[in-house]
Amino acid sequence: MARRIDTIDWNILRELQGDGRITNVELSQRVGISAPPCLRRVRALEEEGIIRGYRALLDEKSLGFDLMAFAMVHLVSQAEADLTAFAERVERWPLVRSCWMLSGETDFILLCVAPDLRSFQNFVLELTSAPNVSKVKTALTLKQAKDAAIVPMDGQGT
Repeated sequence: MARRIDTIDWNILRELQGDGRITNVELSQRVGISAPPCLRRVRALEEEGIIRGYRALLDEKSLGFDLMAFAMVHLVSQAEADLTAFAERVERWPLVRSCWMLSGETDFILLCVAPDLRSFQNFVLELTSAPNVSKVKTALTLKQAKDAAIVPMDGQGT
């Protein structure tokens, strides 16, 4: 059974979500506890899987990935083995930044980046020829209106 997340834990999560590189000393000061129990709480949150990891958020355009697009994938079969096989294949495609399995008409939606249109077109050819794929619809992005890589925490903690 998972332990109850208290106000201090919520504050730790909020602070780490805003700055994953914060030192434990600074974090402990911001949440109002001493450093050793703060570190124990962070480690417990990591061990419980509430904190899944830490990473740098990179600007894809600065690194030469000027094209961002969505690919909506329809599979021939939605059997569990086929869904799992497709999800595993997605892991091997470097242009796919994220992938979600959906309910409804579309089976998967992929967020993709590519250096240019030709590279994305080549990826789409590979995608459409993948086993169990029946149809792929794509949409090139024009402008990103929001990019919040955070979990909303309004009303949690203090």
